[in-house]
This record gives sequence, structure tokens and C-alpha cells, in this order.
Amino acid sequence: VLVSILFAGCADDDYSPDNYWVDIATVDNQAQKSKFFLNLDDGSSLWTEETNFSNYKPKDGQRVIAYYSVISDKRATGLYDYDVKLHDVYEVLTKGIFEMTPAKQDSIGNDSIYVSDMWVGSKYLNVEFYYYGWNKTHFINLVSDTAKTYTDDGKVHLEFRHNANNDESYHRRWGIVSFDISSLQSNTVDSVNLVIQVNMPNQVEDKLFELTYRYNNNGSAGVVKKSRIQ
Repeated sequence: VLVSILFAGCADDDYSPDNYWVDIATVDNQAQKSKFFLNLDDGSSLWTEETNFSNYKPKDGQRVIAYYSVISDKRATGLYDYDVKLHDVYEVLTKGIFEMTPAKQDSIGNDSIYVSDMWVGSKYLNVEFYYYGWNKTHFINLVSDTAKTYTDDGKVHLEFRHNANNDESYHRRWGIVSFDISSLQSNTVDSVNLVIQVNMPNQVEDKLFELTYRYNNNGSAGVVKKSRIQ
């Protein structure tokens, strides 16, 4: 599938703009319970002490956009950082790097797509994008094509690929995808320079996004996106 977005919350009577946050996070829920940890890209760990939807049991490792408020500070315990109330959550398509083979070339596709933002957070390359479609499933992948030769610049060259599945271009569709890029880590260095190629509409050549994936021993690093809802 293209992107799995779940709206799982509702309006809150106790909404306060001074304590309402939105973050992209990774679910830690090995026991598949309705209460679980959310690990933010800055290393913070949140426990969902309260939620608006008691039946929601996300899978372990799922990337989400979480809307939450802080209930209490737990940093003194040394176990995790905050108890939170989870107001809304959107599941984000979470994938790894696709290793291209000749047999898969057609199914991966190379249709144009708009990329509005791209950043590294923790061990993920995150891409915010949109395209125009109608009623067919589109496919998104981060591709490593070893059959292609790039300039010997010491960088890792990848392609953000889109297969529109011959869909009609009627309505604008938006999405975010997180790609696990931890397989690019090396024991000899603490960072990897990335070049991501994107076939953007109305451009003669692919647009190049250059980013650095910095990591430490536990793979955490990168640029963190965190916002307070106003």
C-alpha cells in the first residue's frame, strides 16, 4: 500500500494549547497492548498513560504522528521521560530500503512525485510528499540500485520512487513515509552522507536531496521535528 493513515482520536474537552504537542515517533509495543511507549526521534520516551481510544494496539516498530499532552514528568525515575495522554494518532507507512533487481524494475516504477520535505530522524529517512490520483493504489519506495554507477564521491545514492499504477490525476493526495536506513551504518564511521534522487514533476533532471545520517551506538541521531499546536 502507499500509506496507512489512521485517524484514531476525537476532540478533547480538556484541550490546552500550552500543553499540546505533535511529534513523529516510533511505537514500542512488543506485548501488543493498548498502553505502550512512544519513542521520539530526540531520544525521549513517552508512556501513553491515557488515550482517547482504548482499543488501539499498534504494532511494535510502527511509525506514527502522535498528538499528545504531558501528564507528568518521569525523568527522575530514570526509566522513561513522560506520562502522556494520546489525543490523536496517524500511522505512517514504515519501510526499509528496497534493493533493486531487474525483475522488479517495472513494478517499482518511476512516476513523478512532489516532495515537500525530507529529513533524517533517529534511524529513519522521513519524506513528506504529495501526488495527484483518483482511485488506484500508488506505491512508494526508497530504492538502492546497484546496477547504476554514480560519481565516486563517498556518498550513498538512493532513489525515492513512485509507481502511480496508471491512475488518473484528479485529486491531490498527501502522505508521509519513514524508511529505516539503519542498514547503512558502518562500524568505522559515525555518519553517512546521502543523496536522494527524486523525479519531480516539470523538471528536466531528477531533484537531488543531500542529507547526513549521523548515528551513535544505538542508531539514534538526525534532525528532530517537534511542534507545539497553537
